[in-house]
Amino acid sequence: MNSPLNVILKVMLASLALAVAIKYGGPMLPIPASAPVALTLVLLPTLLMGIALVWRAWQANEPS
Repeated sequence: MNSPLNVILKVMLASLALAVAIKYGGPMLPIPASAPVALTLVLLPTLLMGIALVWRAWQANEPS
């Protein structure tokens, strides 16, 4: 079993890796600075998580 400290450490390391990738790799991406692009980048993770949670709840309620 993973102890809570191991889980927290893994999440922090993954967050650090993502932050470094965004900081140094982000400026290399040819993304235009516009309102629709910003809204998409802000709302897409929330939308994807909502879809995943609804799908998981739907799967849990299906009779086997």
